[in-house]
Amino acid sequence: MNAMKTTLLLTALTLILVLGGQLLAGQGGMIIALVIAGAMNMGAYWFSDRIVLRMSRARQVTEAEAPQLYAIVRELAGQASLPMPKVYLIDDPSPNAFATGRNPQHAAVAATTGIMSLLTREELSGVMAHELAHVGNRDILIGSISATIAGTISMLANMAQWAMIFGGGRGDEDNGPGGMIASIAMMILAPMAAMLVQMAISRSREYGADEGGARICGNPLWLASALRKLERGAEAIPMPVNPSTAHMYIVSPLTGGLRGLFSTHPPIDERVRRLEALALRWAQT
Repeated sequence: MNAMKTTLLLTALTLILVLGGQLLAGQGGMIIALVIAGAMNMGAYWFSDRIVLRMSRARQVTEAEAPQLYAIVRELAGQASLPMPKVYLIDDPSPNAFATGRNPQHAAVAATTGIMSLLTREELSGVMAHELAHVGNRDILIGSISATIAGTISMLANMAQWAMIFGGGRGDEDNGPGGMIASIAMMILAPMAAMLVQMAISRSREYGADEGGARICGNPLWLASALRKLERGAEAIPMPVNPSTAHMYIVSPLTGGLRGLFSTHPPIDERVRRLEALALRWAQT
């Protein structure tokens, strides 16, 4: 279901791009914006691990420096038939974790010192299994594709605004007043719609990683218990991050209005409910 939902959402993004691009900037402008946005996001895809890890002030650790975390990740990677990722620690009291890397062969997992002190070993295993599920599902690639399309739509809207300012908009005598109104509406609505669809894709991938992580560690309730603690911990100790990286963390590090405005994560209650339902199904089989 999550894979089908992601496919439908990516299709919706593509339709917004095609229809909006044709209206806002014509076929030529749409192709130019797609090429530029594609180049930008491909760069982000190839170097995303280094960019995010540096922005998060994460430091790579050895097994001797973080024996428990290293042992958990190694055990889970073996259970998931994934290469051993690089392991990083973030010196921050806010409990959180994320995974990055363009593919399983170039993956990294990072955990804050706050999450290490808050969770039990079983709960930490559930969290790391969730992150390895992201790696196995190639969610970084899917996120890059959706970001490329959404970025292209925003770029098209900006191009159309400048074209209209300098008298080159497509809503002039060729389309009449109706075309002008439609173009203005598309400039406003298309980027908003693209952002909402992109966030919906992110939420869908979180559900998939929750279930995949439960299967890797073998107990959905470990992750469910961890999510409850992480929600309270992240609210009590905010973590200063760039909103553009918030979707990568297992729980949103954003607080207050930003948490709702940039809703890249499903509600914790719903995630826990699904994990508990999965545990019940497993117990009945």
